[in-house]
Amino acid sequence: MDLLASPAAWAALVTLIVMEVVLGIDNLIFISILSNKLPPEQRQKARRIGISLALIMRLALLTMIAWIVGLTAPVFDLGITGPVGEHGEVAFETAFSWRDLILIAGGLFLVWKATKEIHHSVDTHESDDLLDKKQVVGMNFTAAIVQILLLDIVFSVDSILTAVGMTEHVEVMYVAVIVAVLVMLLAADPLANFINGNPTVVMLALGFLLMIGMVLIAEGFGAHIPKGYIYTAMAFSAGVECLNIWSRRSKAKNEAKAKDGAGH
Repeated sequence: MDLLASPAAWAALVTLIVMEVVLGIDNLIFISILSNKLPPEQRQKARRIGISLALIMRLALLTMIAWIVGLTAPVFDLGITGPVGEHGEVAFETAFSWRDLILIAGGLFLVWKATKEIHHSVDTHESDDLLDKKQVVGMNFTAAIVQILLLDIVFSVDSILTAVGMTEHVEVMYVAVIVAVLVMLLAADPLANFINGNPTVVMLALGFLLMIGMVLIAEGFGAHIPKGYIYTAMAFSAGVECLNIWSRRSKAKNEAKAKDGAGH
């Protein structure tokens, strides 16, 4: 009841929900791209399971906040002195925590996955097309869920550490995480269908994953990149692509009208 009557708690809740939704975009893009490689009848099920696993994992991690916070403690140090900037800051860290290692591993996985998918998208050789088809068919439901689960772990740890840094009330964290995952659940099908229906958006989304992977690796090495810059760049690129889609559709409509006029 004290939290319900606290303006500070409500402000923290709203802020945290927004942050969790924004952080969940990365997770949602990966789930959308991966689920679209499955047969049509399995795609929605894979997305539902993937997002449900993300919710379960986040709630489970919230019950182990002390352990999660402990993941930021250094576990080993390379003993290398990193370059120092103008203001005395170290360009990269040489002491690594479990969180750093998880972020680096997740980043490397995203870079590998995005690069592999981009290669398949741009290689138009006939034999490669046949190989690509075999790999798409070979992507079974279990493999997709396992890959989604691996990235859920990375994004969940990052999400919970963000929540811990923004509020000390576990109840607020629980509500924010549940609301954010529900938003992901509602947005999953429209986003996946939009990506699947626009081939150029697939390449843009893969570019996002590549960038996110590099950011995760940089974060793991201690090079902290403001998330606002990343999401602003993503929003700008998405806006430009929306204009391109609008332009192509308008051109297609005009051509269709011209053909109809010529037919009459």
